[in-house]
Amino acid sequence: MTKPIVALVGRPNVGKSTLFNRLAGERLAVVDSVPGTTRDRLVAESEWNGVFFDIVDTGGIDPTQISSGGNQPPLSIGSADFIGEIRYQAEIAIQEADAVLFITDAESGVTPADQEVARILRRHQSKREGIPYPPVLLVVNKADSAARRDAALQFYELGMGEPFAISAQHGTGTGDMLDALVSSFPTRGEEVEDETVKIAIVGKPNVGKSSLLNRLLGQERSIVSPIPGTTRDAVDTRLVYEEIEITLIDTAGIRRRGRVEPGVEKYSVLRSMKAIERADVVLLMIDATSGITAQDAHIAGYILDAWKSAVVLVNKWDAVEKDSYTMDEFTRTVRRDLNFMEYVPVQYISALTGQRVDKVLPLALQVQEERLVRLSTSQLNQILQNAQDQHPAPSHAGRQLKIYYSTQVRSDPPTFLLYVNDPELSHFSYIRYLENRLREVYPFLGTPIRLVLRPRR
Repeated sequence: MTKPIVALVGRPNVGKSTLFNRLAGERLAVVDSVPGTTRDRLVAESEWNGVFFDIVDTGGIDPTQISSGGNQPPLSIGSADFIGEIRYQAEIAIQEADAVLFITDAESGVTPADQEVARILRRHQSKREGIPYPPVLLVVNKADSAARRDAALQFYELGMGEPFAISAQHGTGTGDMLDALVSSFPTRGEEVEDETVKIAIVGKPNVGKSSLLNRLLGQERSIVSPIPGTTRDAVDTRLVYEEIEITLIDTAGIRRRGRVEPGVEKYSVLRSMKAIERADVVLLMIDATSGITAQDAHIAGYILDAWKSAVVLVNKWDAVEKDSYTMDEFTRTVRRDLNFMEYVPVQYISALTGQRVDKVLPLALQVQEERLVRLSTSQLNQILQNAQDQHPAPSHAGRQLKIYYSTQVRSDPPTFLLYVNDPELSHFSYIRYLENRLREVYPFLGTPIRLVLRPRR
C-alpha cells in the first residue's frame, strides 16, 4: 500500500524545516534564520505509532512577494526570485497530499500572510467535491513558553480548526499533533492486490522513456517530445504479453537536485521515486550518445536503495558510431560506473527504430522470475558452509565471524537470515564475498539480495 503523503506548508521562517527534521528523525533540511532558505522540496519517511507516511517539506509561501504573473517569479535579484516558484510547488504538494500541516509562528502571531495561506488551503480543499480534503491541521510553532501556548488561541481566527501549540525545536506538543495527524489519514478501505508485474521506466529527462513505452505498446499512449520533462506524472498502462499481465509505468525524468526546475518538475521527481517504489522491475534508461553520467549512477542508487530489480537499457544505440568492440567497451563502462549493481543485465536498444525493443519485456519478466526464487534451507546452508571452508572470515581482535545457520525468510527481494556468533564481526567485503558465492549457484539476475545477520541466542 502506498504511504500517505503529508505536506508541510506555511509562510517563510515559521520552522517548517525544523519540524521536518524532527519528524524525519535526522537533519535533512537546511535550517537557517533567513526567510526563503528552503527552496527545494524534501521528502522523507516518518512513523508514528506504527503508521508510516511520507513528509514533504516545501518552501515558504509569502503572498506579499508574489509577482503579478501568479506562477512566475519576480524579476528582481535575491531570495524573492523564488517566491512565486515556492508558492507554486507548495500548491502542487497540497494537491497531491493526503494531509497538510499548516505551520504558523506563535512568536509573530497571526499575520496577513498566514491569513492568505489559510485562504489558499481552503481553496484547494473546496476542489475535492466539496469535501474538506485533504485534512488540514493548524500547527502553531515556537510555543516554547506558557505565554506563547496561551497566545496560540488567537489562531482560531484563521478558521482552520483547533491550533496545535508545539515547539519543533524541543519536541513539545508534537505527540498530540501526530496523534491527530495519523487519525486524519483517509480510510483507503480494503485494496485489491495488484497481481500484475509492474515495470517502471526511469531515467534522465529526454532519454527516450516515452518513446520506448510507445514502442512496447505499439500505439501512441504517451506524449513523445524532444522537450525534457514532457511526462509530468507517472502514467500506468496495462498490457498482456504472452498471457502475462503487465503494468508499465512511464515516469518523468529525474535530474540531480540542483538541476531540477522549479514548479511541476520538482514534484514529478517525487512521482518518479514513487514509481520506483511501486515497481517490481525498473528499466533504467541510459543515453548512449552521452555515456554514463553521474546522474545515471544517482538514479541507480535510488533503485538499489528501494531494493528493486533492474535492467539497464542503453538507448539511442543507432546514433553511436560502432565497430566490433564498441558494445563490449560500453558494457565495461557500465560495469565500472555502476559497480554496485554488477548483477544487472545490460541491453542495447533504439526506441526510435525499434532495434532490440522486442527483447525488453522478455528480459524484464526473466528478472522478475529470478526475484521470486526461493532457495531451500539445506542448499543455502551448504553454499555458505562451503564459502566459509574455502575462505574463512577475517579475524577482528582475535575473534572471527562464524555462521551457524541460515534460511531464506522472504523473496521480493530475496532476503536471507544468517545466525552468527556476533554481527559486529562482519565486514562489508566478506558479506559481498558471501553474496557472490550465492550468485555463483543461483545468479538472481538483475535482483539485489539481502543478507541479514542476527546473533544466535
